[in-house]
Amino acid sequence: MRFPAPSFATELQHPLPSNRTLMMGIVNVTPDSFSDGGRWFGVNEAVEHALDLVDQGADIIDIGGESTRPGSVRIDPAEELGRILEVVSTLVARGVVVSVDTINSETARAVCEAGAHIINDVSGACWDPDMASVMAETDAVCVIQHWRGFPGAADEKILEKGSIDVVLNEVSKQVDRVIAAGVKPERIIVDPGLGFAKTVEASWEILAHTSELLERCPYPVLIGHSRKRFVQAIADDTISVDDLTAAITTLVAAQGAWAVRVHEAKGNAAAIRAGTRWLRATMEQ
Repeated sequence: MRFPAPSFATELQHPLPSNRTLMMGIVNVTPDSFSDGGRWFGVNEAVEHALDLVDQGADIIDIGGESTRPGSVRIDPAEELGRILEVVSTLVARGVVVSVDTINSETARAVCEAGAHIINDVSGACWDPDMASVMAETDAVCVIQHWRGFPGAADEKILEKGSIDVVLNEVSKQVDRVIAAGVKPERIIVDPGLGFAKTVEASWEILAHTSELLERCPYPVLIGHSRKRFVQAIADDTISVDDLTAAITTLVAAQGAWAVRVHEAKGNAAAIRAGTRWLRATMEQ
């Protein structure tokens, strides 16, 4: 059974569970995110939504102030910080474990100074040349996502086939770079980057090989599938994308992934419980 945790788990005031897949709840403090842009665009709205997610089962809250949806436009780090810094500090003061979704080293440094626990860089420290050194100096837990460019960008290198070999080879090079900059290996989490520079078919193939990914990756693995295009592709008027997200969460939890990153909490909490029990029953045989 795999539920490996980065070393910060025991450093928290309320340590995270280590006997199940964790839930990272998403709060986008943006006007233009692909799934909920504008709904939580304000400090009070964002904090209230984050606390609701925690009440419904989220273990970690991932705060984002800049959209990375296909075709999104980069914003200045000062604008990004203006959107999220008070949200971060308020949630930290409430005892919430906070992750910040940012590609900007300036933002990462400021939110860590405000108490954020995790830097979740979808570029895996490839976008901002100073990010790896900031990750090291803050001693934050770092999510290194497999990266091939921004969705919809002209230089995006689309992965046509969901090869675990390719994903692990490329993300391992990203991990090696941040370790060379001083990031401790025990502070690293890997994200295969579902939906980023991957076809719908490639994302499904990677997801279908979650067990192999967990077996071969030496780091805890975060799976971010919530409301992604490859999930939307099988949704319809009778089955929602959130229902499908929760169904996938069950499968991921049954494999023993470290965490899932999701928009909706209650259904995914139920999915994690079912998937974890399934995994334990498998191990008991």
